[in-house]
Amino acid sequence: MTTMHRLLKSATLSVFALVIAAAPAAAQDFKVVVNSSNSTTELSADMAMKLFLKQSTKFPNGTSAQPVDLAKASAVRVTFSKAVLGRPVGAIETYWQQQIFSGKDVPPAVKSSDDDVIAYVKANPGAIGYVSGGASTAGVKVIDVK
Repeated sequence: MTTMHRLLKSATLSVFALVIAAAPAAAQDFKVVVNSSNSTTELSADMAMKLFLKQSTKFPNGTSAQPVDLAKASAVRVTFSKAVLGRPVGAIETYWQQQIFSGKDVPPAVKSSDDDVIAYVKANPGAIGYVSGGASTAGVKVIDVK
């Protein structure tokens, strides 16, 4: 085996090791939460996506929706964006820039922590947000997204 082949093999193995090491971080879970007065108990992934992208302004039960996001640097937002919105955070940012530029809508409110999202959801009857899997959800309702 030539030196070049050994270097290429070593680099490939290094990249593979980094991908494997990053996998648990990407698998970080989250909970979708709504105000405790909201009768919603579950949403389809498609409906959740429409609410967070403001393509739909009401829950299936007719309640007006007020989505809230975590900060774009949040690992939970990265996971949520890929799992529910089907796109990375950067693509979602581009989507909102287009919506703003065309005068259609503005992005959801952004909160910097799980506690801030919980407080927002508690205070707003139509709020929907997401928090890390280990966050305390006292005072709000966790719903299933399927």
